[in-house]
This record gives sequence, structure tokens and C-alpha cells, in this order.
Amino acid sequence: MPAKPITLFPQEAKLLTDLGGRLKLARLRREFSADTVATRARISRTTLYRAEEGSPAVAIGVYLRILLVLGLEGDIAMVAADDKLGRKLQDIGLNIKKRAPKNEKQS
Repeated sequence: MPAKPITLFPQEAKLLTDLGGRLKLARLRREFSADTVATRARISRTTLYRAEEGSPAVAIGVYLRILLVLGLEGDIAMVAADDKLGRKLQDIGLNIKKRAPKNEKQS
């Protein structure tokens, strides 16, 4: 049975398309052929093309291997690195307990 197609909202599809475009530009700037990148990343050329098109069916591990070949593996560490919204939500829900003053020992 064929796999169920992945449905994305337009904004999500654009994010993936933009990512794929940036990968392709990085490959072309380095003057790497599609064969070279695919071979070094241990993927097929078809998978590389699908990643460069921003296909949602491409696994994140494939994107990581492409980034490694292009010398951009450090960029993956930046994904969700600065979670401003998460920190704000966490701060709102924090219960800061106030302690009673410590008893002073009588000498």
C-alpha cells in the first residue's frame, strides 16, 4: 500500500522549500555536483533532489548528512536553541515559594 501523502500548511511548505533552496545554494557555492554530495552523504541523487526541493517526506537525518557534507553541521545546533516563548511560558507558571524566616538561635 502506498504511503499516505504528508499534508502541510502553506507556511510549513514554504519553510521546507526555503531550507531546500538554501542547501542547494550552499552546494552550488562549493561547486559540488549532486553526485558528489549524494555519494558523500550516502543517499541517492533522487533523495538529494527531494531534499533540495523541500519535500516533507525527507527524514531529518538526511538533512543532517547533507549539512555534514557541506560543512554546515553546526547549523543544526541552532534549531530551537533560543526558545523565547517556552521560557516565557515557563516563567509564568513558576511557583516561587516563600520561606518563613529562619529562627535565630538563642545563645
